[in-house]
Amino acid sequence: MKSFFEAIQSLFVDFLLKPYDALRALELENWWTANTINWIFMIICCVAFVYWMKQLSIFKANSEDEQDTTAHSFLK
Repeated sequence: MKSFFEAIQSLFVDFLLKPYDALRALELENWWTANTINWIFMIICCVAFVYWMKQLSIFKANSEDEQDTTAHSFLK
């Protein structure tokens, strides 16, 4: 049983989490480069939020949104 858990440890430490070790070492050299993944995710989230708000405004302009509290059957 001990070897099973050591195999899981080896899988994560030696293979799956290796890129994070590289990012940790890179952060000491250049903070901006090490955080590019975070910036990419933040940009994707901002674009998705703007798209969502635009779609909500389109539905509101067409009067297709349901503002009634009984719009869902579980709220009746």
